[in-house]
Amino acid sequence: MLTTVSHIHEHLGETVELKGWCYNFRSSGKIFFLQLRDGTGRVQVVYSKAELPSGQWDLLDALRLESSVVVTGVVKTEPRAPSGFELAGLSVQVVHLAHEGYPIGKKEHGPEFLLDNRHLWLRAESQWAVQRVRDRIITSTYEWFHENGFIKFDTPILTPTSCEGTTELFEMEYFSEEDKGGQRSAEDGKGRLGKGEPGEDAASAGGKAYLAQSGQLYLEAGIMSLGRAFDFGPVFRAEKSKTRRHLTEFWMMDAEAAFVEHEGNMAIQEALICRIVEDVLKHCAYELKVLERDLEPLKKVQAPFVHLTHEEATKKLRELGSDIGERADLGADDETLLTQHYDRPIFIEKYPAEVKAFYMKRDPDDDTRVLNNDLLAPEGYGEIIGGSQREDDYETLLKRIRDHGLDPEPFDWYLDLRRYGSVPHSGFGYGLERIVAWTCGLHHVRETIPFPRLVNRIHP
Repeated sequence: MLTTVSHIHEHLGETVELKGWCYNFRSSGKIFFLQLRDGTGRVQVVYSKAELPSGQWDLLDALRLESSVVVTGVVKTEPRAPSGFELAGLSVQVVHLAHEGYPIGKKEHGPEFLLDNRHLWLRAESQWAVQRVRDRIITSTYEWFHENGFIKFDTPILTPTSCEGTTELFEMEYFSEEDKGGQRSAEDGKGRLGKGEPGEDAASAGGKAYLAQSGQLYLEAGIMSLGRAFDFGPVFRAEKSKTRRHLTEFWMMDAEAAFVEHEGNMAIQEALICRIVEDVLKHCAYELKVLERDLEPLKKVQAPFVHLTHEEATKKLRELGSDIGERADLGADDETLLTQHYDRPIFIEKYPAEVKAFYMKRDPDDDTRVLNNDLLAPEGYGEIIGGSQREDDYETLLKRIRDHGLDPEPFDWYLDLRRYGSVPHSGFGYGLERIVAWTCGLHHVRETIPFPRLVNRIHP
């Protein structure tokens, strides 16, 4: 019976077949211990030379690390095994005999070596565990949003401008005016999207384009149709940061909701993060054990979270030894200080307007501050979410765009959202890799994504 390692507990005493890879083995000359992984888990298969045909033993004896195999055996209980089970081996079939000299051995390897061999290092149990936790976080995000009335809404990766200026964007050449004039419809090849015809986007069809750093502005258009919406996809930032919290390509979830104001926005963030952590603890217990993650800090992630205004946070930081200014944005060191002081996530809200984006609505009680928040994860991990109430008044938003030195013309479509049926609305975005790093207890975000892209790395 063909099954997987994750389901062998259902077949105690039965003969099963497993397909996977040999990640380790040892032999006493009479007993052969084959360590098998199949993507769902790991199990030991024990073969006795006396009970096997000589040809089968020779196959086992010739195995190399990472050879792919098909094994059959009888499922037995084994209290010492992580899963509580092992197989009494009956046969082995070699699908592919791996080359000699598998690059990743049992010795310690440096991070650069492991990044150079990332395509193979992903097979390690620790990396397997991280990717499964990552998948659980994504799944929980989708589930929570769908349970709470949010619709998945796909935003573009190629954009004509950015939501906060273009200084940290990857720039590329888009089609020229000549190219645009000769563009043909993929539907009929008759050029129905020719110059001056419906479907033409004159503002973005020529000149420069940028890889998106957020889907927020487009998502705001989506909620005027759907009410509540979220997107989830890769984003790109050309920021030349080499910290443990930064990647040049990463995955971001953005969410927006109509008729939701500042306090309601934070309540949504709090509920989502509580759900994610709860689900990781429930569904990824083995993965967290593999990663040697201390579970107690995660168990403390329950509502209500800590709330500090920016003014309160800077005062607390100076008490803790920071030299942060009263109107300054929080740096990574400041976030680390705060999150080591509290054992729950921390909302820092109402930042000075001069350090935040043009689209954030001003605090009606203090026009020098905005109705925004950063959510910081405890244990020194820092910011995992940034959010705000959005400015919903047309004239005010236009003024903010100009005040930030931005050209209003590329934002004309965005201003339309304030011309036709504007409503109070709020949103936020989370960085998936930062949440994975925090929940897994990882030091660097490069471990959280299959193939990390860094300032100094785009290989493999």
